[in-house]
Amino acid sequence: MRTPAPLARLSASARAVGLAVATPTEGGEPLLARAASPWLRRLPYGVAFGFVASLLPVTVTVLVDDYRVNGAVAGALATAQTVPLLLAVARPLRAWWIVIAADVLGALFLLGADGGAGRPWPWTPMIVIGYLALMVAVGLREPRRTLLGVWLATGAAGFLFELISQSRSDGIHLLLFILSGAVLLLTASLRERGDAQRRLVEQETISEAERSRRTLLEERARIARELHDVVAHHMSVITVQADSAPYRIEGLPEAAREEFSTIAASARESLSEMRRLLAVLRSEGAEGERAPQPGLERVQQLVEATVRAGVPAELSMPAELGPVPQAVDLSAYRIVQEALANVVRHAPGARTRVSVSADDGRLTVLVVNGAPERARSPLETSGTGHGLIGMRERVRLTGGTLDTGPLPDGGFRVAARLPLAPAPEEPA
Repeated sequence: MRTPAPLARLSASARAVGLAVATPTEGGEPLLARAASPWLRRLPYGVAFGFVASLLPVTVTVLVDDYRVNGAVAGALATAQTVPLLLAVARPLRAWWIVIAADVLGALFLLGADGGAGRPWPWTPMIVIGYLALMVAVGLREPRRTLLGVWLATGAAGFLFELISQSRSDGIHLLLFILSGAVLLLTASLRERGDAQRRLVEQETISEAERSRRTLLEERARIARELHDVVAHHMSVITVQADSAPYRIEGLPEAAREEFSTIAASARESLSEMRRLLAVLRSEGAEGERAPQPGLERVQQLVEATVRAGVPAELSMPAELGPVPQAVDLSAYRIVQEALANVVRHAPGARTRVSVSADDGRLTVLVVNGAPERARSPLETSGTGHGLIGMRERVRLTGGTLDTGPLPDGGFRVAARLPLAPAPEEPA
């Protein structure tokens, strides 16, 4: 069942806020400082200001009217107990030192206040609310050892006042001790979860970059192995022609014979170096790669195999394309092969058209498929990216261009243009 659009947007917003809250920040950096939205970055200051604006006047009024505290003393205590909440946005531990000192000092003043009898002591209800808000900021920023120290210090201060005057205490210190511990535990868990998510995202990013790099290297090695067969053929022909030239051509001067001998030796040396390189590039057990490399003459077999796999595919290719360089011939075949494999994997049942044509000195390979007619297998919902990477490398190697992308009807298009002749060298 599809989630309604308003609920989906609300859920996405909630996840964004949760991730921003759980994202760790450096010391001195405000909470949510790394959030993408400027409104989220200002949110902690707005919340802290809201607590200060509501708790400050209420604290002064309660201290003056209920506890019979002097107005100046009440104002100073209320300011010290609430205004540091603004500092807690960036420096929560420093704000805690100020608030706990002000709370202890306020409890000592209330101990001798005329209207303290029957009132909450040593902490007032406003102190409890502000202190719990402060615990949220501390829990989101400080390590576990610091949080344990803050919690034990909170309990120690309350139980110390319990020993000083058991008749005045009404158990509110125990309430604050329990609630502050619960808030610290909850916020610390949220922060650690954010740390774990951040490390997971970083590791996934590194793994994806390494996977892409490894895929690119594997494709380049595969292309190099295939090109060896193409280049080795031409080098062998050069060697044979250079060795046999003195016997086939009568009346060659001695200088020409030596030149042909040098050409043959250089060609043989190049072949030896290529074989050493090929031995390094080939992996063990890759005997299948030693078979003759395919070309455009086998594209029809690819299309027929795709039809047998359940994809209605058709091929449009002239009977004679003219001379096609071996590297371009092999690259065109591989591009069609990868494109059809992607159709079978990601768009089962989609109508597919393969077109190969030559005009204006370029070979054009076009593979277009429509939207899939049936759902993909769960095993085929993701790919390694080898196909498109291999296509790009082959096209780049031959000096051509590649255009790939989705179509408006849900299909996909692969278009490659490969030069049929080497590009002319630029003048020096």
